[in-house]
Amino acid sequence: MGSYMIKRILLALPLLLIISFLTFVLINLSPLDPAVVVLQAQDVPKITDELIEQTKAELGMDKPFMVQYLNWLSACLQLDFGDSYVTGKPVWSLIGPAFQNTLKLTLISSVFIILFSVILGVICAVREGTLIDKSVRGFSFFLTSLPSYWLAAIMIWYFSVKLNWLPTSGMNSYKSYILPVVVITVSYAGIYFRNVRSSMLSNLNEDYVLYGRACGLTEKKVTMHILRNSLQVSISIFCMAIPIILGSTVVIENVFAWPGLGRLTVKSILNRDFPIIQAYVLILAVTFVLFNTISDIINAVMNPRLRKDI
Repeated sequence: MGSYMIKRILLALPLLLIISFLTFVLINLSPLDPAVVVLQAQDVPKITDELIEQTKAELGMDKPFMVQYLNWLSACLQLDFGDSYVTGKPVWSLIGPAFQNTLKLTLISSVFIILFSVILGVICAVREGTLIDKSVRGFSFFLTSLPSYWLAAIMIWYFSVKLNWLPTSGMNSYKSYILPVVVITVSYAGIYFRNVRSSMLSNLNEDYVLYGRACGLTEKKVTMHILRNSLQVSISIFCMAIPIILGSTVVIENVFAWPGLGRLTVKSILNRDFPIIQAYVLILAVTFVLFNTISDIINAVMNPRLRKDI
């Protein structure tokens, strides 16, 4: 198992290197000159060619492209993403707290998404074709079809404005988490529970189920065996749900004024703050690769046959 983990990590390293290079290239393909953006952010009244060249020298933009990339990559490995063009503060001092706030929201939402997905998936698979199965699937289709910003606005109006039960924005207390978590859970649980249901149904007709029942196992034990085997398929989906939610909280964070990564990035895009945008893209890409590797390792632990694939 140890050798499998080392191989999976080594396979992820070249991918991370390619991602970092593409991130650096894409930002540098922008038609806007970063030196001009910095001078505009500093409210320089008259931008001259001499000032542009001086700013480029200060930012290291006058060096060859590969030298710039290697210097940037070396700094990123030390969590130094440079300074914000707009505020002049270190990027990590801005993006670090925002990332923590988004990660808290993502992890709490993921727990509820996985919990409801497994529960509803098992109930619908065991009760296939019944009124419960059809009702849950129909209701989930309806909820997942609702735009998240519309659902968030409705919940704010009802629970915050009309009933005055919950705060409308910010993250001042545990109550601030309730509405964003509910909106995210509703948006994704209806999708993931169908994967659990589908995987459960495919395992219901396997020979081991018939053999277990023939041996006199209770229906509860048979269901637990089916669920364990079904989760081997769903584990990758659940692991990838975390980075997907992490990258898609932009709308929710802006609706609820959540001081997270998505809200910070939107402001950075509007202000053309390239260092923050670069850090956001890189962190998100690394998160996807990391959780993909984790899902492979978990699957290998649950199914030893997968360890022979590498």
